[in-house]
Amino acid sequence: MRSWPPAPIPAADLGPALRPFGEATMLPASAYASPEVLAWERRHLFAGTWSCLGRADELLTAGATQRAVLAGDVPVLVTPDGAFANTCRHRGHELLAEGCTSDRDLIVCPYHAWAYRLDGSMRGAPGFKITGYDLTPLPMTAWHGWVFVNATGDAPPFAEHAGALTVLVEPYAPERLTLAARHEYDVRANWKVIAENYHECYHCPLIHPELCAVSPPASGDNYDLPGAWVGGSMDLRDHAETMSLDGRSGGAFITGADRRRVHYFGLLPDLLISLHPDYVMTHRLRPRAPDRTGIECSWYVPEGVRDAGYAVEFWDRTNRQDWTACESVQRGLASPHFRPGPFAPDEDAVHTWVRTIALAYQGEPPS
Repeated sequence: MRSWPPAPIPAADLGPALRPFGEATMLPASAYASPEVLAWERRHLFAGTWSCLGRADELLTAGATQRAVLAGDVPVLVTPDGAFANTCRHRGHELLAEGCTSDRDLIVCPYHAWAYRLDGSMRGAPGFKITGYDLTPLPMTAWHGWVFVNATGDAPPFAEHAGALTVLVEPYAPERLTLAARHEYDVRANWKVIAENYHECYHCPLIHPELCAVSPPASGDNYDLPGAWVGGSMDLRDHAETMSLDGRSGGAFITGADRRRVHYFGLLPDLLISLHPDYVMTHRLRPRAPDRTGIECSWYVPEGVRDAGYAVEFWDRTNRQDWTACESVQRGLASPHFRPGPFAPDEDAVHTWVRTIALAYQGEPPS
């Protein structure tokens, strides 16, 4: 069985988070504030599992043949033929700068002009003949319209990583939905604070009046099924068709979708998937510092829907309420008086998430 080196957190500090639900507490403050812990997470939880690169139809657009992305702390180059380590086999120079694209039919290192074909095979090097230095291929897969890469190349198959979540998402066919809107948020909080907030509605009565008007905050249940994910559902109130300010849908219902529930799933490490009767919303988390996270929030709707403003307005307001709370939590975590607190009776999903992270810190990859 694959294992990781332990994270730079004393085992004694993780013990309380590994206790059974009802006895356990949250992670220690260092899990949310330490640069060394975040560096470990980037290599193992992000690069070492399956990191979401975004939508398949957006990675290579407008004639692009190459895109440079970062998966955890590992530079990755995506081409029509797959994913490769964005590292020249000569001196290790990045073949393309992070975030950039190229429309060339060859991958050419800007340092010494070593050249590779789009399938990663070596084309040649200036000044001498050399073979056998192809780019390192990386596992990459498309899943329900999103693309995932394992940047260290040694994770179990993605099907095992996603587990039963594949079947739960399938009725919504997100791959057939179209992007209606996207917001970028920069939140001054650790990525796990954001994920933990997402997995509970204990806070909803105090900060989400609009949400509580269309969905009972104590409703629904959480799943306990295979895969590296956490999640469950919440009910819609009798008058509500969807999550919007007035409960009405301004779009079209998804064929096969649950009409009376909204499902919330967190696929480790970085994709939160919210399934609604008439749209799918995702939050893609990109840690930038121990206390800072970039969030790409996207709304996907059935083809033909021209305006998803009813969904965007509702969730942009709800998102901002959450970000304010998460940033306050982050500031509280920095206090010398912080001590990990217990889980409320309905925070079993948060406990599952925290326990999964704590086990990963001890060297047990999520599954």
